Amino acid sequence: MPGVAAARWVVPAPTAHTTCLTPGVSPQMPDATALLPKLVAIAAEAGTRICEVRDRPHAVTAKGDGSPLTEADLAAEAVIAAGLKQAAPGIPVVSEEDADRAAPPEGATFILVDPLDGTKEFLGPSGEFTVNIALVKAGRPVAGVVYAPALGRIWQGELGKGASAGDLAAGANPADIAWRPIQARRRPAANLVAVASRSHIDPATEAFLAGLPVGDRRSIGSSLKFCLVAEGQADVYPRLAPTMEWDTAAGQAVLEAAGGSVTTPDGAPFGYGKIAAGFRNGPFVAWGAA
Repeated sequence: MPGVAAARWVVPAPTAHTTCLTPGVSPQMPDATALLPKLVAIAAEAGTRICEVRDRPHAVTAKGDGSPLTEADLAAEAVIAAGLKQAAPGIPVVSEEDADRAAPPEGATFILVDPLDGTKEFLGPSGEFTVNIALVKAGRPVAGVVYAPALGRIWQGELGKGASAGDLAAGANPADIAWRPIQARRRPAANLVAVASRSHIDPATEAFLAGLPVGDRRSIGSSLKFCLVAEGQADVYPRLAPTMEWDTAAGQAVLEAAGGSVTTPDGAPFGYGKIAAGFRNGPFVAWGAA
């Protein structure tokens, strides 16, 4: 696979795909409400495959940037790519694990995928890793799914329609999820609950947090930080270190559907489809309800 180094090792158990448009074929623009249950089912299947790999010895390689790439990343990528081809035919899909990633047409509706967000957590004992799938329209994530299979939790949200969470063990039928509405809480004037990355905290983010009236702080992996704010368990999640669009789109969709917001540190909208930047994000702050 291009961009993957030769390093390879085996981990004992356990201790951007882009779909090109066919010439001459106009894609059908997906309806977010109709698409969301399909994204839930695809994420559920991908999460099951991830846990199957995690529960046995599995191979790990190193990408060109030195970050780990596991069998589970590739297994989930294959499941999601096949599922989206059926669920949203012709819609461009940008995924972290596609070595031949191509940009969708500028301004196009597209899908962002992180098949396994939080590989370090996947390789460790916490289970704080997720499957992320988001639908982006006009530069904004309008629907998304975040699934944490090792924790048995799943979140979904659609802008303007609300967000919900449910319990879903790996291998269980997503049709049986008992969804519960969730809502971001109003930010208090003092004693904010802040959530930060478990693996990627940086001095700029620490300095930002130091300037807020934070009374409690939690550390957790992957896009689960967005979900804590969406559920009203936290008030703010700042990330001033670089991320990629597939890291954040699904979590942002859930949070904003729950009444929260994601902005730049100076309050500007936080958008998607940054093709010239290679889909790299700048700094952002995720907030509960204003």
